[in-house]
Amino acid sequence: MAESRTRQTARLEDVAALAEVSLATASKALHNKPRISRATKERVLDAAKRLNYSPNKLAQSLARGTSGTIGLVTSDLQGRFSTPILIGAENELRAQSTSVLLANARGDAALERLHVEKLLSLKVDGLLIVQCETNPRPSLGRDWGVPLVYLYGPSTDIEDCSVTCDNVEAGRMAVNHLISCGRNKIAIIGGDETYTASTDRTKGALEALSEVGLEPAGPIRYGKWDENWGRAAARLLLDQGVEFDAVVCQSDQLARGCIDALKQQGLRIPDDVAVIGHDNWNVLTSSSRPSLTSIDNETETIGRRAARYLMDAINGDPHHGVEYVHCRLIQRESTLPLD
Repeated sequence: MAESRTRQTARLEDVAALAEVSLATASKALHNKPRISRATKERVLDAAKRLNYSPNKLAQSLARGTSGTIGLVTSDLQGRFSTPILIGAENELRAQSTSVLLANARGDAALERLHVEKLLSLKVDGLLIVQCETNPRPSLGRDWGVPLVYLYGPSTDIEDCSVTCDNVEAGRMAVNHLISCGRNKIAIIGGDETYTASTDRTKGALEALSEVGLEPAGPIRYGKWDENWGRAAARLLLDQGVEFDAVVCQSDQLARGCIDALKQQGLRIPDDVAVIGHDNWNVLTSSSRPSLTSIDNETETIGRRAARYLMDAINGDPHHGVEYVHCRLIQRESTLPLD
């Protein structure tokens, strides 16, 4: 009898019949309600397992008073950082049969708040708030009646839950990789100093250099996150006679500009100078000649983890503070070890 039931989609009635309990008792056991004996609960769970029973998500949501939807407000739908974050979050939520309602605030704080209010009027169970950069941002507060989780740009309120990448670790990772390739005269080309991504990556790089008794080759200069500044900063190093055998560039765009300037002076990459970037932006790393070693922010992981934490909060188990996701180094031809 049980075997014939497993050929079809099992229902709660089937679980109750196999466990020889009432529908109400089966439902309570599956939802871990009190006043159910351990023996009865185990019998129901065993029946559900044998029948491969999957609870109806809509019915579960109605029973909990939830909608089975969450809202996601992003500041930049075109961004190369926010898009993989959205993919990671959507994949995690889809696996939990939760739908996503998306809104684009376009970096406007007032529009972001309007979107939050609109999504709440649609009865979402929680909200993901996505930034396109890692600068800390003001909290939206905790009076919305549903949990919020911040992605990439962490909230300044330590009671909020935020998930972002570890830029200090990334700076250390870049320097340690170059040292492992046999380099010891390492220059640093910084991005925009008003961004914590730049200052945090510098902090990590300096810590890693200090641990092996080194200092950066030449001064650390900051500028725009683009190829023009990468070229200009590399030329400054060359014009001032700085001795260096490697360059940490705080973005792939900076690295591309740096490589151009070095090659124009007849330097070989990586034989004469190794170059590492950051962001692992495929359009730049794969088209670079040689292909560019870079550090990946693991943005999809950030999206998945934040979505999981939001579901935990919806289910009564909130997280607090900032979680830093480990970055990942992708080695390519621009940092091959010295012979």
